[in-house]
Amino acid sequence: MAKLRIMSNNIWNMDDNCEVWRALGEDCSAEVRMKGIARVYGELRPGVVGLQEASHKMIDCLMTELAAVGLRYAVQWTRFTSILYRPDLFELLDSEYLLYPVTMEGYEGCFNDGRSKSLNVAVFRCKEDGHVFVLGNTHLWWKSSNPADPSFQRGSDEARVLQIGLASGLIAKYQKQYAGPAVFLGDMNCGYRAAPVQLALRSGFVHAHDVATEYASEENGHHYCYPSGHKPYVPQPFVNAIDHILLRDAPKDAVRRFDRYTPDYYETLSDHYPVYIDAVL
Repeated sequence: MAKLRIMSNNIWNMDDNCEVWRALGEDCSAEVRMKGIARVYGELRPGVVGLQEASHKMIDCLMTELAAVGLRYAVQWTRFTSILYRPDLFELLDSEYLLYPVTMEGYEGCFNDGRSKSLNVAVFRCKEDGHVFVLGNTHLWWKSSNPADPSFQRGSDEARVLQIGLASGLIAKYQKQYAGPAVFLGDMNCGYRAAPVQLALRSGFVHAHDVATEYASEENGHHYCYPSGHKPYVPQPFVNAIDHILLRDAPKDAVRRFDRYTPDYYETLSDHYPVYIDAVL
């Protein structure tokens, strides 16, 4: 069975430099930040990467930088949730894009700003041994269900639960068609104990953190990096993490390592540090 390194990476939807960064003598433009993201992939060499907040310009810059350092990746493009994969390792057999609903019955307001919240499904065949697996890359609704939070919007957890349900169903469709395990990953904008992640676990998924046989990071992999500036990464508990990797119908000991990559140079690249697994599927 093939050994795989699969990653989830929210790369912060920011195409151009910001006034605050410019005043600090820094640059958060896509051209600059994607050089750092390409460095990460050069150091870790993931076979598949589920991207979130990946704008058209950022994908263009990233693919250029990857080629410049001799890394060959193909891209399964969708709006903000593209998937990168190494064509020397994988063949893309099938795919589908699901845009989550913008509105939700019984609740006021928008639950999909900029049409950025979606699911990108890709079915891959491992060239090494022919095994097939389904990858679901997602970005869920971001606002808080806590009335004390400045980003509170009533129905936010309910929106994420709805999105998880839709994602689980579509991934199951391709699992049935191709008779393979599934990896479901992305920025789910909620912690491990929150209702959306718990729904996924009740839907047959297991969290890679819980089943890793050799190592599981206990950090959250999130820090302050926004148009208003950036701050050093200070690890918080795993249960507070909002970037997750889940598996369904994988072998019991499939996940060897669950980790977050937190090099010092990443501080100015994105508010989300990459999370990845080493697995045998």
